[in-house]
Amino acid sequence: MRRVDPLRAFTAEEGRVLQRTAKATSERVDVVKRAKALLAVRAGRPYTKAAQEVGFKSGDSISQLVKRFNQQGLAALLIAPGRGRKQTYTSEQRARIMAEVQRKPDREKDGTATWSLETLERALRKDALPQIGATTIGEVLHESGYAFGKTRTWCPTGTALRVRKAGTVKVEDPKAQEKKP
Repeated sequence: MRRVDPLRAFTAEEGRVLQRTAKATSERVDVVKRAKALLAVRAGRPYTKAAQEVGFKSGDSISQLVKRFNQQGLAALLIAPGRGRKQTYTSEQRARIMAEVQRKPDREKDGTATWSLETLERALRKDALPQIGATTIGEVLHESGYAFGKTRTWCPTGTALRVRKAGTVKVEDPKAQEKKP
């Protein structure tokens, strides 16, 4: 069978990088497999044989890899953009989560005086988001700058209520944004 896209010649730098990557123990496994596959094709092995050697199921995947390598060079070793799990909740739904956190819980309706992830989950599942989980709520809160504080409730990071002689004062940490991971 004739190869539609034969592998182009490597530059000296590409050859060194591929050799180093193929032997690397600290590199991602999928990247190492792709580098080994390209080196096998360069050595003259058919696509199906190269696929078997590195653990791919068919020669078609090697053909696609060779085509990507011919177009993109070493970038073909990395995962193509657009892969992975897509974001589940829209910005409106995230805003709904934030609105629920900022609302003071009703002891009668919500069954709590302070929010926890589980009570937020219950409240959101009742009203707006029937499939939401506590992990997702926690991620949304962390992205928005909230942290689970000593008061065992979710509060904005960098702000605190302090009792002074003049009364309760809201204090803000000017370096809170710098401290966020």
